[in-house]
Amino acid sequence: MKDSKKEAEEQKRPAKKWLTGNVFYVGLTSLFSDASHEMATAILPLFLTITLAAGPLALGIVEGVSDISASFAKPFAGYRSDKTGKRKPLMSLGYILTGIFIPLLAGATSWFEVLALRAAAWVGRGVRGAPRDALLADSVAPENHGKTFGFHRSMDTLGALIGPAAALLLLPLLSLREILLFTAVGGIGSIVVVILKVREVSHRPEEKESEHSDDHPTFRQALSRLPARYRLFLVGVGIFGISNFAPTLFSLRAYQLLLPTQGSVVASASAVGLYTLLNVAYAAFSYPIGHLGDRFQKRKLLALGYLAFAAGTLGFAFEGSAIFYILAALFLLIGFQVAVVDTIEAAYAAELLPTGLRGTGFGALQTINGVGDLMSSAIVGLLWTLFSPSFAFGYAAILSIMASLALLRLTQAKVPLNGICVCVEMLLA
Repeated sequence: MKDSKKEAEEQKRPAKKWLTGNVFYVGLTSLFSDASHEMATAILPLFLTITLAAGPLALGIVEGVSDISASFAKPFAGYRSDKTGKRKPLMSLGYILTGIFIPLLAGATSWFEVLALRAAAWVGRGVRGAPRDALLADSVAPENHGKTFGFHRSMDTLGALIGPAAALLLLPLLSLREILLFTAVGGIGSIVVVILKVREVSHRPEEKESEHSDDHPTFRQALSRLPARYRLFLVGVGIFGISNFAPTLFSLRAYQLLLPTQGSVVASASAVGLYTLLNVAYAAFSYPIGHLGDRFQKRKLLALGYLAFAAGTLGFAFEGSAIFYILAALFLLIGFQVAVVDTIEAAYAAELLPTGLRGTGFGALQTINGVGDLMSSAIVGLLWTLFSPSFAFGYAAILSIMASLALLRLTQAKVPLNGICVCVEMLLA
């Protein structure tokens, strides 16, 4: 009797094969979409600085407000995908919004218009994020979450590599506005793939997974049901989020450091090239890191990623003209860090969350990241403007070290859960 019940339970689990059709096509969708919006992101510092005569504070505000706009959509999109049992409709809507609004940046005449258009595009990123990650987790067995998210981040970042590389090739041929119009190609590709090739996966939680009889909890109830250790994990993520500013600020810093020795034209091309190198490292490291995450403790790998960000940020804090090869090494380190954080955060979240709360849990994770991105990018941009880049980057490095220590402490097996989780629950609610 026990054997037959065990066999029935195994039949309900996702297939052990990790590279399913959904995993591949979701990755391909992200590749097209990232090729589009990362082409725009690569030249955004130049567009704001050269074309629109804005500075680092404007860039920090644009990046931060864009991220917070996405954050407002993330938890509700994730919760809705849990409640309806459907991930694909919201995921598709998100890719459609991003694909439409990114090319419209070409018509902006002030940084306020860039802010509005980019924020609208990032709402699409918010709508699609949690349902997409939940769909990926639903599509494979738990022991393959690391490889699955590693593959997705590699495809995602391959697009993020293609976009800046295309921008770099087009810089001598087209104006910045014309390059922004060219981003429509990748946006259309992502919309076609997600609509035609991605398939819905049933993710209704089994009766034994929930202690609650209510099959349709409110948003607040769903948040309160997130596992205690997951909520503690979010504390460490939140601390890091306040330090983890947008990579475009590294690109702007590289441009400033290279400007005295290379001139504006070469420094601009070098900044775009270095940003592309960051994405090369991200793409190269994501799958191997995900594979390691399936074999070793994800919490320790994630803490390592936080420390790598601190080390890279401190490298950019030094004043004076810079050697290109030193900057290249720093961009490689930051690319490694992004691969670790993006891959392992998602895989660790999938490990901690029950199936029926994955959309809500991923939404909460991405919201906290988005709030952190708003604060970090705006604060670093402000500190850069009021004091110096060294001061701004030093602030970010110290907080990321604190985040690493907090993550290791709060997610260890023996940490007391009750009191801290009540505080986290209040913040999430």
